[in-house]
Amino acid sequence: MYTGMSPGDLMLLQFEVEQFLYTEARLLDDRRYAEWINLLTDDIHYWMPIRRTTVSSQTDMEFTEIGGMALFDDNLDFLKLRVAKLQASNAWAEEPPSRTRHTVTNVQILDIDDNGRIIVGCNFQLYRSRLECDEDCWIGSRKDWLQRDADGSFRLAGRHIFLDQTTILSQNMSNLF
Repeated sequence: MYTGMSPGDLMLLQFEVEQFLYTEARLLDDRRYAEWINLLTDDIHYWMPIRRTTVSSQTDMEFTEIGGMALFDDNLDFLKLRVAKLQASNAWAEEPPSRTRHTVTNVQILDIDDNGRIIVGCNFQLYRSRLECDEDCWIGSRKDWLQRDADGSFRLAGRHIFLDQTTILSQNMSNLF
């Protein structure tokens, strides 16, 4: 946990970070994707590696590396395409649209990098229901990089998503984490 500021300033920053993450989750759950896209920086890296089951002596190889195979390895342009597809009425994976609930917990400010971006660790659960009986649940942890704009608001500059699951049983992964 980051300790490079006074306890009062750290508490305020913690509150602001949590409120940003909760607002972001609400936007996704309410399908307000255009507003969500506006929360992203131009240079965002949105990445979800593949998780492998490993023996205890090889846990450092549990996730694929950046640049290797990944479930998501997106920049802003690709995220905009994904959002456009989510909003299109002819996308089979989202017609009718999924109902989602994003839960974010255990939010910790880990550090502030050389660019002034706040590095945040958290746990998440994404529950999705679709049609009458399709249900999916993804659980894991995230590492987010938040950048403060001139007006004091945050934007998401990076997200690394680490699923607890090694086998994905859902029919698709059209949702945003």
